[in-house]
Amino acid sequence: MLAKLKKLDWITLLILMLFMVVSTLIIYSATIDNQQFGPQRLYYDNVRNYILGFVVLICAALIDYRWVAKFSILFYGLGIILLIAVFFFGSEINGAKGWFKLPMGLSFQPAELMKLLLILMVAKMLSRSDGEKLSTVRDVLPIGVIVLIPFVIVLMQPDLGNAIIYLVIMLGMLWIGNIKYSHVLIGLAIIIAGVILAINLYTNFHDEIKQILSNYGKGHWVARIDTFLDPDKADPNASYQLRKSMTAIGSGRFSGDGFLKGNSVHNNYIPYVYSDAIFVAIAEEFGFLGSSIILLIYFLLLYRMIIASIHSSTFLGSYIIIGIVSMFVFQIFQNIGMLLGIMPITGITLPFISYGGTSLLMNMMALGIVMSVQIHRDREDPFALT
Repeated sequence: MLAKLKKLDWITLLILMLFMVVSTLIIYSATIDNQQFGPQRLYYDNVRNYILGFVVLICAALIDYRWVAKFSILFYGLGIILLIAVFFFGSEINGAKGWFKLPMGLSFQPAELMKLLLILMVAKMLSRSDGEKLSTVRDVLPIGVIVLIPFVIVLMQPDLGNAIIYLVIMLGMLWIGNIKYSHVLIGLAIIIAGVILAINLYTNFHDEIKQILSNYGKGHWVARIDTFLDPDKADPNASYQLRKSMTAIGSGRFSGDGFLKGNSVHNNYIPYVYSDAIFVAIAEEFGFLGSSIILLIYFLLLYRMIIASIHSSTFLGSYIIIGIVSMFVFQIFQNIGMLLGIMPITGITLPFISYGGTSLLMNMMALGIVMSVQIHRDREDPFALT
């Protein structure tokens, strides 16, 4: 075990420690003057979550990822069961029934866990091709079905953000898995045509679609779509967060107003600034300079992961890491993009910075799996003879 610990990626661990400091300080700033969240001391909870997260990361790193992937179908099945169970035994938060309430005021979101389980499952399926071109019938279609099942279930919660991440993970892994270029072109043509058709249908039948979605309790989707497609014409109440977010980000200018000084906009006008909208607090207090440094740190983390993927001794390890990289890249782009008005608003958190126990623990576990690929790179496959 000591030999494995010595192989941990200490640069990545230092990056995570830096994220812990930044995250805790920003959550403190975002809640200290808030009567609703200040007394709960969410910044203390964030430190506790990070400490637990480091434990989870190290445990995941010490376990051979090939052993975990061997039973990926069982883990995948367990994830599907949890996603279904949450409809019957879960709690509703912010309009989505996707959490299990746990003791000590904790909660668990199965949709977050499903992202990792899906990556393991898809990576296992892709590794069967040994780097050869993927077959439509043998590889692409089965993977599509595997992803479609949790996508539909999570979409029904409704949790559009995590559902979209499942698709992004699949696309990123199929690309690295050596999908045929003809399949890529066909897929792009279908996606572009589908988006154009959807926008036209939505524009021409706006009131009818709004009524149908409202009948199923999904009326807020219309407000979010309107805010993304045309913020100026959208319901002022629906576009409120976007307008205030852009105001706060712009007010930070180059160097920001300073820690605990630039919190007038994001503390008083933006809901959940400690969670989904935490980038607003960073931009207002530390400006373009601080925001750029955060993005640079993200780039360094992703770079370390891509290098680990390149040096992996197995296709399985490479596919797992690329799935995790795809997940992180989209979450970062989506979270920041929605606050700038270039992406639709969803409930996706900013990795390692936003407050959120389940998302943080799952992200730490994901990096633990990446380190497992690094640690066990030169070790014999435990299932080589099976």
